[in-house]
Amino acid sequence: MTEIDVKQKVLAANAAAAAGLRETFARTGTLVVNLISSPGSGKTTLLEKTVAALKGSLSLGGLEGDIATERDAERLRKMGIPARQILTGGSCHLDARQVERALADEGGRLSNLDILFIENVGNLICPTGYDLGEDFKIVLLSVTEGEDKPFKYPAIFSKAAVTVVTKIDLLPYVPFDLVAVREQVATLAPDGRLVEVSATSGAGMDAWLSLLTDALAKKRAEIPAAGVAS
Repeated sequence: MTEIDVKQKVLAANAAAAAGLRETFARTGTLVVNLISSPGSGKTTLLEKTVAALKGSLSLGGLEGDIATERDAERLRKMGIPARQILTGGSCHLDARQVERALADEGGRLSNLDILFIENVGNLICPTGYDLGEDFKIVLLSVTEGEDKPFKYPAIFSKAAVTVVTKIDLLPYVPFDLVAVREQVATLAPDGRLVEVSATSGAGMDAWLSLLTDALAKKRAEIPAAGVAS
């Protein structure tokens, strides 16, 4: 069997699992977002601030992908929401079957939520081609990384429905061409959204939170018969 055959079988199995997950999430009315970025972009910090703002009005949960350690899941659990760490043991991305198993192992604690956050392994390449049954992918880019990521890794920026530029409170102190990033993202994803936030200062957080709640409302409106979580 050639390497191409193996890869096609893996992707086919992933697509089947993702389709099953998507059906499940449609029944429960759960909005699922798949956060992708390079390491250190601030994904977990943004989720902590998001949970702090929304957990009183919405039921939230997290699946955290990492090669090692439970640290990210522990951070979300400390915020008072259910969270499970998926340790990949070296793999650079999550796949749909790992998500299936994690949800099953949780025995319903991560089901029937309003929003399920999937924080993928820190990588801008490997997670791009794996459907996890999410409603949409979100790619994060911190200003401390420099502005060249959308140019060097166009695939994820073209597939992500939302680009979040993080740590904008540091813009006065680092070289980062925000205009060039806006232009490149608009070229790669003409129908996508770009949000600029600082989880530290709170700048842009209202737009980020509105994006999530609007997406949840839109999903619920499209499946009015779903047995949604309260």
